[in-house]
Amino acid sequence: MVTSALLTQPPLHEGLPPSEAPARVARLEALLGDPADPANPAGYRALLHADRRAALSADAEGLLDDFGMSREFVPTELGGRFDSAETLLRVMRAVFRRDVALGAGYGMTTFMAASDVWMQGSAEQRTWLAGLLLAGSKAAIAQHETAHTNDFVRSGVRAEVHADGLSVTGVKPVINNLHRADALVLFCRTEPQPGTTGAHSVLLLDPHTLPADRYRVTRRPATLGLRGCFFAGVELDACAVPRDSLLGPLGGGVVTALRSFQVSRTLMASMVSAAVDTGLRTAVLVDRSQRPGRTGLDPTDPQHTAGTLAGAFVNLLLYDCMAVVATRALHLLPAETSIYSAAVKLLLPQVLSDTMYDLATVLGSQIYTREGTVGIFQKHIRDVPVVSLGHAGTAACQATIIPQLRSLAEKSWFTSAEAPAALFRPGAPLPPFDYGQLSLACGRDSVSASLLATAASVPGSTAVERTLRNLAGQMSAELHELRSRVLALPPPDAAHPVGPAWFALTDRYVLVLAAACVLGVWHHNRGGPDPFLADPAWAAAALHRIARRLGIPAADLPAECTARVHREVLARYGDRRGFDLHNTPIPG
Repeated sequence: MVTSALLTQPPLHEGLPPSEAPARVARLEALLGDPADPANPAGYRALLHADRRAALSADAEGLLDDFGMSREFVPTELGGRFDSAETLLRVMRAVFRRDVALGAGYGMTTFMAASDVWMQGSAEQRTWLAGLLLAGSKAAIAQHETAHTNDFVRSGVRAEVHADGLSVTGVKPVINNLHRADALVLFCRTEPQPGTTGAHSVLLLDPHTLPADRYRVTRRPATLGLRGCFFAGVELDACAVPRDSLLGPLGGGVVTALRSFQVSRTLMASMVSAAVDTGLRTAVLVDRSQRPGRTGLDPTDPQHTAGTLAGAFVNLLLYDCMAVVATRALHLLPAETSIYSAAVKLLLPQVLSDTMYDLATVLGSQIYTREGTVGIFQKHIRDVPVVSLGHAGTAACQATIIPQLRSLAEKSWFTSAEAPAALFRPGAPLPPFDYGQLSLACGRDSVSASLLATAASVPGSTAVERTLRNLAGQMSAELHELRSRVLALPPPDAAHPVGPAWFALTDRYVLVLAAACVLGVWHHNRGGPDPFLADPAWAAAALHRIARRLGIPAADLPAECTARVHREVLARYGDRRGFDLHNTPIPG
């Protein structure tokens, strides 16, 4: 790696000192303004115009520069504002709610690359990259292997190690932001035989120092989803790089990737739910516009539309419970996050994409609108599924969980201590995040332990509480059944390869984890400041939906559950508050 002169240059944007998350989010929301305003440079009209040009909005990126967004990706000890994963989640949701491509293209690609450096880099590498990002630069990460279904272990890039450095040859076909990156994190094979843990390494490169005749960038055609992101490929031909380009130890690439996935999977999967928040808001807008003269709290909305809107909100809450728990686990249960990060990413296509398609039934033919507030819906419905692809897609997440299932069934389920209450309280104080505490596997699952304890404490004084108690009991019974079925299978090995049963059990386990997160959030917020989170109606509705996904026969949900959730949808819409657990005011 070549030391950059940018280290001696002052940052382009001084920004704010580290502060409480709500203040930072409020400042960004005010800066980005009302997305429905046609004159807003970061509004839907401008974002859709940029999308048609297969580009990101320069004006919107300029506002993010003014905010000093790149500082959010740099740890506080290196001069930035990254003080917690939950704060970053909340800040970036303000961007993802407007445009998923803008969130991924402006920032999260940079953070994913930088995260590897904060975790494994030397003091010089960390300082070099921090200087770049604080000055407003971008970073890129080259991991994808599309020829091998994104199995990065089958790397098409190899690096030969010499006494004076490395010689890198090969192709990485899909890299976001490479055309404007001042730093590149490159995964490559440093041993001729693939497949072993120590055969891969990571390099941190300055693309501007690579020889032009040995390093070539080629743009790929724009995709249907995330059209604004600039995806490119890179070709290297015996490209010489210095020995100090190694990021972490030689042969440490697989371990670096698997640990960094825990952070990137969690945050990317958690941020994209903000686009579904916009989808729900758009559907409410369309429904109200089709019924002139009605007030926002009119209880006579058609039953189907009211049920669809309420169901979409329940799906969002269900998913956000797991997203917030997984994000906070990076601080509170870092050794266990290999499971939770894979689970939240695995749940993404099952819940959020389905929700967007359900909401499309409310829009009807207006789903084809390409302009303004309603037009953003069709962009989000294209963008959201793309985030579930890539090196951390469904198969990769299942492959993370399956090897741990038997150990969890034998040693953790029904024996581990409960997760701390703070895990389930959005916005509660967190200890500092430490990359060094992340583990590839630890054999514990404290969230499932919380399911058992919470299910046993649900009161039954009302019909809704009794329904919640019964559903919670069914989730506990499902975990017992899951344990029996896992232990009945022979351990995966050469004689007993992983078969369909393991994948099916993994999917069921993730839904049980989601139920545990829902119950934990409801239980530990009963005395909190948000009366809606303390209400058992939404939790009962969420567990009812999980039971249906599991194929468990469940009693009918009391009508008051749907009515209560629907009232909250309309109230938050009218008051301009977000549809996530944080219930944050938004512009408009």
